[in-house]
Amino acid sequence: MFGTSGVRGPVGETVTADLALSIGRAVGVEADRVVVGRDAREAGKALCDALAAGLVESGTDVLEVGVAATPTVARAVGDRDADAGVVVTASHNPPQDNGIKLWSPSGQAFVGAEQETIARRIDEDDYALAAWDGHGERTACEGAGAAHRDAITAAGRRRFDAIAADPAELSVVVDVGNGTGGVTADALYELGVSVETLNATPDGRFPARPSEPTAETCESLARCVDALDADLGIAHDGDADRMMAVDETGTFVPGDLLLATFAREMAGAGDAVAAPVDTSLVVEDALAEVGASLVHTRVGDVYVAERAKEESVVFGGEPSGAWIFPQETLCPDGPLAAVTLAALVAEQPLSDRLDAFDPYPIRRTSIETDHRAAVVEAVREACQTIDGELSDLDGVRLSREDGWFLVRASGTQPLVRVTAEAREDGTAEELFEEAKTLVTDAVADLGS
Repeated sequence: MFGTSGVRGPVGETVTADLALSIGRAVGVEADRVVVGRDAREAGKALCDALAAGLVESGTDVLEVGVAATPTVARAVGDRDADAGVVVTASHNPPQDNGIKLWSPSGQAFVGAEQETIARRIDEDDYALAAWDGHGERTACEGAGAAHRDAITAAGRRRFDAIAADPAELSVVVDVGNGTGGVTADALYELGVSVETLNATPDGRFPARPSEPTAETCESLARCVDALDADLGIAHDGDADRMMAVDETGTFVPGDLLLATFAREMAGAGDAVAAPVDTSLVVEDALAEVGASLVHTRVGDVYVAERAKEESVVFGGEPSGAWIFPQETLCPDGPLAAVTLAALVAEQPLSDRLDAFDPYPIRRTSIETDHRAAVVEAVREACQTIDGELSDLDGVRLSREDGWFLVRASGTQPLVRVTAEAREDGTAEELFEEAKTLVTDAVADLGS
């Protein structure tokens, strides 16, 4: 039921009101109070109603945030002394999708045993419904958005004060992407930054651009930053747990370079940064320069957050745009990342920071198969006799001194993904071909 980001899929097929009702009942078994919110997708209304019904008939009180950013809801769980939080969102997925993601009071998403418990209760109809006079209540969770804004504004002010920079001298364009990330513009405005917004009206159809912020979908943002001579462009996905950026030249910043920028700023000697197994070597090299280290996790922000709980880990991130600042929250917080990046840009232009990194050649492809798990297992077996350091943390990662390759099953599609990177182009190509051959051979043996 649960993938790396909760339950997610097409509305009316994978995600239904019946499923939302069951999840509400399952969460309500042990929760007395639950915070509930959603992104701007219209289908979220019915899903939230069904979810709340399941919670209320379990005797659980529901605090309704309404349409809000995922980190707004996740932060409210601990702030309101609730036992759990639920966000109805499909994040960066297309409009026809929706999803349900569960949160603990620490701001961390449900993972592992917590997800398994919810799934088991649903499979077994193992609920604890209240008597007719024991139902919970639904009340508005007022002020959650303002609390989130105030928290990230305070974090931003501390960073601006630390570098003695004047926010009023900074100009930022925020592309909300018709999602729920307007809190970013609010916080920057509160700091005194000059702010322009794009696509700021929440609309779950995402008419202005696809929800996921990529180089292709952020072309309008890039042009706007260039035309306005702004210092920075910020782009969010539909629920604002992700944040990507455009530098002052109007150039979209690749996720690995943005991760390296945050990592080197947040970490010092002896510190660690958590990132998934498909993270570029540029991050590892950037951390080595300041005496810090990179610790790998499985792909998915829930796994990055799990590792970020460790005392030595001062930051966690994914090149897809999920950034975790464990001293603030274990939820990926796009608005917090945006305010943090704005302070960094006030100290030094983003393009200058990026010039410190030397991106390495990387190759990627996806190979179709109906036997993705078996293919990955066959590759793992084959790698036992191949030179290199082998890790099966998430798929199969073979590391050598000059590069690495990763073979990993897609969590949502009948695909096996192949990635290879090295410090030299020729080596990257050799690793890529080696990994691709291992996969295609396994696919052929298994009959596609």
